[in-house]
Amino acid sequence: MIRKTRLFTPGPTPLLPAAQFAMAAADMHHRTPEFRALYQKVLAQLKVFVGTQNDVLLLSCSGTGAMEASVSNLTSPGDRVLVLTAGKFGERWVALAKAFGCEVDVVEAPYGQTFDLAQVRKALKPEHRTVLMQGTETSTAVRHDVEAVAKLIKEVAPETLLVVDGITGLGTTHFDVDGWGIDILIGGSQKAVMIPPGLAYLSVSDKAWAAMEKSKNPRYYFDLRKERKNAAKGESAYTPAVALIAGLGAALDYIAGQAGGDLEKGRIALVNNAQVNAEATRAGLLALGFTLFAPSAPAAAATAVAVPEGMDSSEVVKALKTRFASVIANGQGEMKGKIFRVAHLGFFDYLDTVALLGAMEHIAKDTLKLPVQYGQAVAAAQQVYANAVKG
Repeated sequence: MIRKTRLFTPGPTPLLPAAQFAMAAADMHHRTPEFRALYQKVLAQLKVFVGTQNDVLLLSCSGTGAMEASVSNLTSPGDRVLVLTAGKFGERWVALAKAFGCEVDVVEAPYGQTFDLAQVRKALKPEHRTVLMQGTETSTAVRHDVEAVAKLIKEVAPETLLVVDGITGLGTTHFDVDGWGIDILIGGSQKAVMIPPGLAYLSVSDKAWAAMEKSKNPRYYFDLRKERKNAAKGESAYTPAVALIAGLGAALDYIAGQAGGDLEKGRIALVNNAQVNAEATRAGLLALGFTLFAPSAPAAAATAVAVPEGMDSSEVVKALKTRFASVIANGQGEMKGKIFRVAHLGFFDYLDTVALLGAMEHIAKDTLKLPVQYGQAVAAAQQVYANAVKG
């Protein structure tokens, strides 16, 4: 039997063929009219994809670089910040803020859960310079209520800046960036936009730009003011990832093409696609006897699943790759061996979901020795899909 490699990981995600072709053909210098036209086009498309009238910048780095830029550009040593953490990436906010000398207050939720908004309200103070949080906590596949947190900030601490890691949230979650008041929203290239790692993008509000003029933390490569000045001329401050930017333009064109050339509608369709595939995956895995790790606040970017007591999730990850060349993600840190994660963001469709669940039936039956009947996971997913397209 031949095997076709399939990525079901929450980053990197499967590459869009049109983006691969664009990257291969991106033989241009970054200080030329040809590149400036491409760069300005992509920046304009990103504003639509993010869903904002704010400036959107591109950085040649991973999403963590944009997280660091958010902290270094908005804070000064000694500033109090509030971090909402419920997983490995929330913990990264804590480490970044401390690295830049901030006094960090934390609202923490257990892995697999989201925050108690009453605790957030109690912890939030007008003197907090920023609130740092995830839209989706990728390590546990939990979706956080960004809208509710934004509303609390407006009520309790209207001068506080809201910074959201939307690296797996963008393209899987509906955000109202300007309406809610998100001051910085971060995305990454290896997620819903279907290209390799190496680019981060972020929207920046007027309120955030004003705060940068007062912040005292050092910044050089990640000086967002410098990037804004250069972006206005169709350039980046430093050498950009030219091929990735060409690929990103092709990917955004593809998303628009899924809705007759309307990128805003294409973005909505991409989010809805992720949400249906996530719901179908959850239904299928529940039908096999697995337990959802985040049942009360599941994300559409990925699904986290707890294996039965006494089993190791590494067995599921290894068996899927060995038998079917399908790659899913293990748990991270202390969750390794306890959960596995299946992604739905980007270049996934309903038939990918069916294929994975069909493979999972074999793994559940043969590797985990669960009482499985072939077809039960697929049937559960088919019902979700049928309900979605009927509606």
